[in-house]
Amino acid sequence: MVVDAVIAIGNDDRLNMIGIKKVPGGNMRDSFLVNGVAFKKTFSYAGFEQQPKKFLNPKILLLNIELELKSEKENAEIRLSDPSQYQSIVDAEWNIIYDKLDKCVKSGAKVVLSRLAIGDLATQYFADRDIFCAGRVAEEDLQRVAAATGGTVQTSVNNIIDEVLGTCEVFEEKQVGNERFNIFSGCPSGRTATIVLRGGADQFIEEAERSLHDAIMIVRRALKNSTVVAGGGAIDMEISRYLRQHARTIAGKSQLFINSYAKALEVIPRQLCDNAGFDATDVLNKLRQKHALPSGEGASYGVDINTGGIADSFTNFVWEPSVVKSNAINAATEAACLILSVDETVKNPKSESAQGEAAASAMAGRGHGRGRGMRRR
Repeated sequence: MVVDAVIAIGNDDRLNMIGIKKVPGGNMRDSFLVNGVAFKKTFSYAGFEQQPKKFLNPKILLLNIELELKSEKENAEIRLSDPSQYQSIVDAEWNIIYDKLDKCVKSGAKVVLSRLAIGDLATQYFADRDIFCAGRVAEEDLQRVAAATGGTVQTSVNNIIDEVLGTCEVFEEKQVGNERFNIFSGCPSGRTATIVLRGGADQFIEEAERSLHDAIMIVRRALKNSTVVAGGGAIDMEISRYLRQHARTIAGKSQLFINSYAKALEVIPRQLCDNAGFDATDVLNKLRQKHALPSGEGASYGVDINTGGIADSFTNFVWEPSVVKSNAINAATEAACLILSVDETVKNPKSESAQGEAAASAMAGRGHGRGRGMRRR
């Protein structure tokens, strides 16, 4: 799903074009990918259930205005000489909202979305004309719909032309767990995707979302940099083997430094074994023996967490982008050099003494309260 989602947004570097929606309930295998946009059903008024819930190749109108009957916001004062004129003022307010709704219908749109509220009058008006509407759509979701469908968000209903309307192959409202989702699929622009996550507990879904974010970053990096190396600790063991051999050709203390660096690289496969619950010593011995073969056939062997042994990482499609591994090694080396370059740390005795006195006074003050004492016999 992550690979398909990253390919869908193409060269777009905006990660918010990949939406992740969390729906408690079900299991993780019920998660699915929408090649388009999906968001939860927004707050709706009476008449919403009468609207159609599925369209084929609909025109989509995106708005950033309110479609509800509201009183005048400005502090206006109107003086009337004839009581019959009051009705004309009330009718004018109704005519304004009806004029907006009529222009939306004449645009030919079958789906109307707005970032602001769509009231009960507009909801029933659209339902009578077989038009779906949704108000209070989140700004992020509205922008993703615009990017996917090719539409443009309008701040006015005047002079709506076909060029500002979006479209998609299928629009439907679908039940997902206890939630209802508005799903736009088959979008022509195809620069967005949505992953709907399912899970039994909120904590599990949150962890899955963090894992998905890591996977998205790795896939994006892999697509931008075509070179990969064997994962599962294979590349680390191979670099460690090379450094050990190179250290033997150097006389002096530098040999110790290089050997220590080679030993440090074995932390990666060791940690993989510990995380999977395997015997790290046994697996590392197998990896050292395999990588030491003179033919070089064991260069791509890493930890196999499925069997608790070792396996060819390239054959099992366990890959890492080479740029990620290079950056990790460089960052770790620079951090170690920075720490080693610190000769002495400076402490402020006054600050330490002040903190110590504050802690001592806090401890001493605990036993001198005015609370009720123990009852004596």
